[in-house]
Amino acid sequence: MSVSLAFTIVAVSIAMAVVLIQRGRLHPFIALFLTSLFLGTCAGMAPAHVISAFENGAGEVLGQIASVIALGAMLGKMLEVSGGADQIALTVVRLSGRRNMAWAMMLIGLLVGISVFFTVGFVILVPLAMSVARQTGLPMLRVALPMTAALSVVQGLVPPHPGAMFALAAYHADVGRLIVWGILLSIPIAIIAGPLYAGFVVPRLGAVPMPAGHGEAPQGADARPGEHPDDRPDGRALPSFGITLLTILAPVVLMLGGSIARLVCAPDSLASIVLRFIGDPNVGMVLSVLLSFYTLGARQGLTRQDMLRLSNESLAPLASLFLMIGAGGGFGQELMESNLSEIITGAAIGMHIPLLLLAWLMASALRLAVGSATVAMGTTAGVVGPIMLQGHGVSPELMVLATGSGAVMFGPLNDSGFWQVKEALGMTVPQTIATWSVIETLIGVSGLILCAALWWMGVG
Repeated sequence: MSVSLAFTIVAVSIAMAVVLIQRGRLHPFIALFLTSLFLGTCAGMAPAHVISAFENGAGEVLGQIASVIALGAMLGKMLEVSGGADQIALTVVRLSGRRNMAWAMMLIGLLVGISVFFTVGFVILVPLAMSVARQTGLPMLRVALPMTAALSVVQGLVPPHPGAMFALAAYHADVGRLIVWGILLSIPIAIIAGPLYAGFVVPRLGAVPMPAGHGEAPQGADARPGEHPDDRPDGRALPSFGITLLTILAPVVLMLGGSIARLVCAPDSLASIVLRFIGDPNVGMVLSVLLSFYTLGARQGLTRQDMLRLSNESLAPLASLFLMIGAGGGFGQELMESNLSEIITGAAIGMHIPLLLLAWLMASALRLAVGSATVAMGTTAGVVGPIMLQGHGVSPELMVLATGSGAVMFGPLNDSGFWQVKEALGMTVPQTIATWSVIETLIGVSGLILCAALWWMGVG
C-alpha cells in the first residue's frame, strides 16, 4: 500500500469520526466503532479480522486501566461526600492572606484535582470561591479562574485521570515517572494559566455579577484565620487536613514507590517485590480506596452500607467513559493489525515531523472538532501509540504529557466544560471565550513548550 493511500485512509477515518460525533450526534463509542470498521475494511482486512482486532484492542486497553479509573472515582466520591475537599480548601484559604488568595485557589485546585474529575471538583469548589470573593472583596473571577485552571491542568496531565491513563497504556509509559513529570509540569502551567492570566484578564473584562444560587460556601468557609472549621450541616466534623491530604496522596506515593523500586532496588530483593506490588496502579488504588473507607468514611460516621452505596453511585457515570476508551483502543489495534501504522511511521520519519508535535497537533485538532478532551486524547494515543512503538527515542511519559496538552487546547464551544464554567461563573459567551478558552489554550501551548524543552534536554 502506498504512503498516500495509507494517509488518506487514516485522515478520512478521523474525519468520519468527527462528522459522526459532531454532525450525526452519535455517541463517540458508536462513531469510533464504525470508524474502526471502515478503516480496517479499507485497509484490506478480512471482515472477521476487523471485528477481532477491534475487540482485542478494546479489551486490552480496558483491562489495563478500567479498574484504576473506577477506583479513582470511588476515592473521589469519598473525598467529596466526607467533606475532605472542603477541608483542603478551607485550610489553604485560612493559611493564605488576601494578597495570596489567587495562588491559594490554584493550590486548592491542584490538590483537589488529583483525586476527582474536573466536573466534580469544579462543582465542589465554586461555592468556596464565591464565598472567598465575598469576604475578601476580590473580583469573583480573580479567585475562581486560578482554581479552574489548576483543575483542568491535572485532569489532562496526571494519573489516575482517564485521558492520562489511556495514553499511559497506549504509549507504555511508566506510571511513577508520569506522575512525577505530570505534577512538575502542572505547577508552572497552572501558574501561567491561573494566577498570572487571571491577573491580566480580569481587569479587562468589566464587572461580572455574582451568579445567583452560588452564594453558599461549605461550612466553615467564614472561619477566621486560626479558627477550626464548623461542623457540617449533618452534625459531623470535617476530616482533618492531615488525614485528608494523606488519603489524597496515598495512590501517588504508592505508585511512585513502585517506580523508585525499579530503579534503586535489586530486582529479586524483598523490598523490590513488595514495593513494586503495592506500587502497581491497580493495587495502589485498591489500597488507597480502602484507606479512604476508614479515614473519610468510618471515622466520619459512615456505615458500611453508606460506603457501598457511594461506591455504586461513583461507578454509574463511568459506563459512557469506558465505552469511549475501549473504542479508542480498538481503533489503535486496527491501525497496528492493518499495517497502516508501520507505513505512516516510515513516512513520518521521512518528513522529520517530531513525534511530540505530531501527537500534540492531532490531539488539538480533535479537541477543536469533537469538544471532548478524553475522546481527543484517546483517539490520538490510539493513532500515535503504534507509531511510537516503532522506535523514535521519545520518552513515553513526554508523549502522554504532549498528547494531554493538545487534548485540552482551545476550550471550544462544543466542550461541555465551556458551558459549565460559563453558567457557574455567570459570564457571557465572549467573557467565557476570553477566560476559559484562553486558559485551555495557554495550558496546551505551555505544555507543548515544556515537553519540547525536556525532550531537547534529554530528560523526561
